[in-house]
Amino acid sequence: MSVPPVRPESRPAPTPATVTVFASPTSWVESDAVDQCHQVAALDGMVHVAGMPDLHPGKGAPIGAAMTSTVLYPHLVGSDIGCGIAVFPIKLKRVVPERLAARFPDLDRPLDPDRDADDPAWSVLDGDIPAGHLDGLGTVGRGNHFVELARVGEILDPDHAARLRLTAGDTVLVVHSGSRGLGEQILRAHTAQGGAGPAEDPASYLARHDDAVRWGSLNRRLLAARAAIALGAEPTAPIVDQCHNLVEVRDGHYLHRKGAAPGDGRDVLVAGTRGTPSYLVAGHAGAQANHSVAHGAGRKMSRADALRRGRAKHTVKELRRTPLGSLVVCGDRQLLFEEAPTAYKRIEQVVGDLVAHGLATPVTTTVPLVTYKTPDVGVPPRGDRRPERRRRGQR
Repeated sequence: MSVPPVRPESRPAPTPATVTVFASPTSWVESDAVDQCHQVAALDGMVHVAGMPDLHPGKGAPIGAAMTSTVLYPHLVGSDIGCGIAVFPIKLKRVVPERLAARFPDLDRPLDPDRDADDPAWSVLDGDIPAGHLDGLGTVGRGNHFVELARVGEILDPDHAARLRLTAGDTVLVVHSGSRGLGEQILRAHTAQGGAGPAEDPASYLARHDDAVRWGSLNRRLLAARAAIALGAEPTAPIVDQCHNLVEVRDGHYLHRKGAAPGDGRDVLVAGTRGTPSYLVAGHAGAQANHSVAHGAGRKMSRADALRRGRAKHTVKELRRTPLGSLVVCGDRQLLFEEAPTAYKRIEQVVGDLVAHGLATPVTTTVPLVTYKTPDVGVPPRGDRRPERRRRGQR
């Protein structure tokens, strides 16, 4: 019989919390982000803060950090509970990016269990929809979220790649998305009572949090299935699916991850930008890194700076085709500039820091072919499929 984990007691840590940033002296890490790590370390009950090489400032807490404490702080995880990145194999007869870009479905349009009851993407649903939450189901969201068709590039660890059944030239779907409005509802419910303070009822928060984590994983599967079907392929199960915004109970502490992926023996896709490769790595981070690895390249410009600088240097047409020759599907012009590759750190430096600090081993690269952000302007929305069908997955 399984025994549920013992919840840590909410008590101050006996010694001051420590801070370690796993970045080389040549890496781009803003002092504001390091300052935020030390501010978090000063919270009651905090034990250790580990900053990843993609560390950058966030709203009230650093992004790219893993934080252990005897006290549960919902604001350290934030509103997008369950956000993560998954990788799905996809078999396509012909890979012509220009043609495939035009076939991506409208992934801003939610799936509705009644209206879309006959949509084949539902085949990936196993059981109930967590929390019965339907708002935004099957949608990408904004910010740095995306669905990307990519090819497997360089094989860096042949044995590990073989275990994942990946060979150079294979195609995969990479999906980065989270719990959409569900995580925001959960955080708002907490802040209405406790502000940025600790959870008064950790067990209650964790129960809702766990629903959001499951919802985010389901959403990634639905997004991949919708994209695969539109591209003429069969939906597949993910070979990698790791959440990087969550709380775990580990070794008698609460381990908060905000933009940090589990790195304790798990495979993680460390996302680059739409104009650079990403790296699939095998994580083997220990306690000093709070068993975590980076989740992506990490921003080096605020959205406002990226918008201002991007408009001075680039045209929309230039940003729709990257230096790699890949295409970007994005009808939101402001988002094109905010998410320009130049707004992010060098992914090679981030992964190099993970390797140098013994946190991960690169397995393969993935090279973008088509990156979907939002529907292109002028593309008509898909009509309703079938009305009056039974509702799926609701409790």
